[in-house]
Amino acid sequence: MNTTAHRATPPAPRSHRRRGGPAHADGRGRTGKGPLLGGVAALAVLVSVAALAINRTTPTTSGSDDRPAAAARPSRSAPDEPSKTPDRSTRPSGPATGAEHSREPGSRTSGMGAPSAGSSSPSASSGSVPSSGPGTFTTAGGGSGTAGRGSRLLRYEVVVEDGLKQSAADVAKQVEGILADPRGWTADGESAFRRVTGGTPDFVVRLATPGTVDKICGRYGLDTGGEVNCNGGKDVVVNLRRWLLATPVYAHDVAAYRALIINHEVGHFLGHPHVTCPGVGGPAPVMMQQIKGMHGCVPNVWPYDREGRLITGPVVS
Repeated sequence: MNTTAHRATPPAPRSHRRRGGPAHADGRGRTGKGPLLGGVAALAVLVSVAALAINRTTPTTSGSDDRPAAAARPSRSAPDEPSKTPDRSTRPSGPATGAEHSREPGSRTSGMGAPSAGSSSPSASSGSVPSSGPGTFTTAGGGSGTAGRGSRLLRYEVVVEDGLKQSAADVAKQVEGILADPRGWTADGESAFRRVTGGTPDFVVRLATPGTVDKICGRYGLDTGGEVNCNGGKDVVVNLRRWLLATPVYAHDVAAYRALIINHEVGHFLGHPHVTCPGVGGPAPVMMQQIKGMHGCVPNVWPYDREGRLITGPVVS
């Protein structure tokens, strides 16, 4: 009995030691496969969690009035190389000539009204909009008085790509009217605008063909896809296609849509981010990407209402 019990007892400890790692008996293999694989698995889990956290917290930024929802987001690729062709001419334009414009009536889609001065809207179709141009520009001559009483005076130029039917003088008149409107960005109490010719302007409003817009915006890493506008650095770039055709919501009030273009992209220049509709039935903020849908808001092209209140909504993350 004792012998049998004595023989049955030792195997248990030996079996336990083997399960714990037989290589430990002679001091070799202390980094056995079991602990190694466990450590690798734990590291993989930590890397996955960290990557997920980065993806959730890294913001996507854009200075462009993005394409419709079905199209691509602004490109994250490196900007294009600057064009070797000069992109701005030093010769100022004379009086408007050869342009076929008709006076645009007051806004029929927006309760906020149309631009206060210089509004015009030529009839056009998508087939009549040139897709590209030389990439050189004519600067509108002369200048304007100061619009707004803010302490931050922003000097700007207006330039139009060479070869277009739109004269720089006429486009400048429209831009002046938009930026001087009391519902515009001067209502922030800080900003004032003055159009200039020459010198070193704070920003430049450029009206250009879709192909030229793509090249300029591409330098800032933005993909405008031949369709939309952008702001990058000092450039407020207006796509001729949008300037002439607007969008379906503003198809019958192109002049109002031009105010939206200028206010949206100048808003980006001033540092305002994209926002969304604050509530069904309310006016759409100008910093909302209205080209992607109204989301229950009604059309509006001005940053502020007539009482000087900012029209905004939740920031788009």
